[in-house]
Amino acid sequence: MRTPTARKPRASSQARIDTLLCAARSLLAEHGIGALSMYAVAERAGIPPSSVYHFFPGVPAILEALTAKVHAAFRACLETPLEGPPPASWPALARLIEQRMLAVYAADPAARQLILTQHGLAEVVQADARHDTELGALMRALFARHFQLPPLPTDVDVFALAFELGDRVYARSMQLHGEITPRLAEEGMRVFEAYLSLYLPPCLPHAAD
Repeated sequence: MRTPTARKPRASSQARIDTLLCAARSLLAEHGIGALSMYAVAERAGIPPSSVYHFFPGVPAILEALTAKVHAAFRACLETPLEGPPPASWPALARLIEQRMLAVYAADPAARQLILTQHGLAEVVQADARHDTELGALMRALFARHFQLPPLPTDVDVFALAFELGDRVYARSMQLHGEITPRLAEEGMRVFEAYLSLYLPPCLPHAAD
């Protein structure tokens, strides 16, 4: 007996979804989450409001979909092969990944609004936490490809927490300055590395050693 699988949207439906998300992303970048509404998205996309409701039951669903897209960019930071020689140390690898993720924030105002502003939307916060768990697993796998990791806690997701702690610093920068300043970007990377250093010794053997 075949297991039912989720159907992919038709090409025309997917095109409309992409148009709606693009419109929502631009509104989010320009005006923040507070200005986002189904009718505003419909107007920006040039699509009847009834069509928006056909694909998304409400604004939280749109924000969840946008959060998934932001985290897809973060996943690419971990999955894109490293350029140049292998990292000499795990802090060097951690810093490289955080710099890639900071580049995502720098290039995408909507990402900063979704992940780093205090909007209080439970759906977005929960989606972000789920995606952070996935990013933590990918980060751990990336570290394990390059270094011999010591035993790590099983009841705490060390790498996911490192991401969340770094984001707290970037969120503070957004709150104070409306952007991630170079100074607080550096502090966020230091927090990321400092938390990992609680579990990883300064020098780890390379995986091939």
